[in-house]
Amino acid sequence: MRIRFHLPDFYNFAYLNLALIDMIKENPEYFREGVEIASVYGCFPPSPWNGGRNINGLANEKVMEEILHEFNSRGVPCRFTLTNPLLEEKHMSDKFSNTMLRLADNGLNEAIVNTQVMEDYMRKNFPKFKLTSSTCKQIRTMEGVIAELEKDYSLVVLDYNWNNKFDELEKIPEKYRSRIEVLINAYCFPDCKRRGEHYRYLGDQQIRRSTINAMGSMPGVSVQYEQFECPALEKTFLETLEYSTHVPPENVFGKYAEMGFEHFKIEGRAMHPLNVIESFVYYMAKPEYKDLVRLKLGLMFFRQR
Repeated sequence: MRIRFHLPDFYNFAYLNLALIDMIKENPEYFREGVEIASVYGCFPPSPWNGGRNINGLANEKVMEEILHEFNSRGVPCRFTLTNPLLEEKHMSDKFSNTMLRLADNGLNEAIVNTQVMEDYMRKNFPKFKLTSSTCKQIRTMEGVIAELEKDYSLVVLDYNWNNKFDELEKIPEKYRSRIEVLINAYCFPDCKRRGEHYRYLGDQQIRRSTINAMGSMPGVSVQYEQFECPALEKTFLETLEYSTHVPPENVFGKYAEMGFEHFKIEGRAMHPLNVIESFVYYMAKPEYKDLVRLKLGLMFFRQR
């Protein structure tokens, strides 16, 4: 049995993810059977190609090279979230983003895509990257899910509203189930009607921020936008356990694994690190080692801050 997790944020949570990867290797007895880290997803700022969640800052080439090396030397891909829904052909010439992918273009690292323009650009210019179809596409029909699986994607991330609907998930042909990725701890409310609007808002923010960073500290240059109000952003990891879309570990290692699903995405790029640590412990640590794993991860992460 392989239970392969995709973890949030190789940039802001680099130390935390590396600590977990090393702990799984050095102390496998702490963790549930079959646990593997399949990738760590995210993006380097200020790439306008990034989507799903915003990232702030400005990563230079040295930082990018160091982070890529740390994960890749452990055999773990960095998977780039190239999912901004507002991307157009004009954005494909972004110098920072092309440099970022050039540094990562070694046949191990991967990318998540949402728009056709981004997918086409990746297939033409960076063909070594395995491509994942993003949950941001919000595919809400089973016919659409199966059609997506028939395309040339390494993985397809399900819309989280399919979670725990096993009668529907049974309709996915068995040959495709190992290429499905399940977002198991969505912070968004089930069946959120504003989700697409939120992705577009975040995409616009990311493009504006990348533009300002490219200009540098020019006098009078600023980004002005209204905040997107969403109460889900204030939820803690433990509060999301009540959602109908929440997938508990007994289903991950039980029902889903029995059905042939093996890829599971943990959300958390925009969340406080304590929420991320709690999600790692909740899904991966054996019950008798949860306190120890939580303490060790917390100490390792905050020691590096």
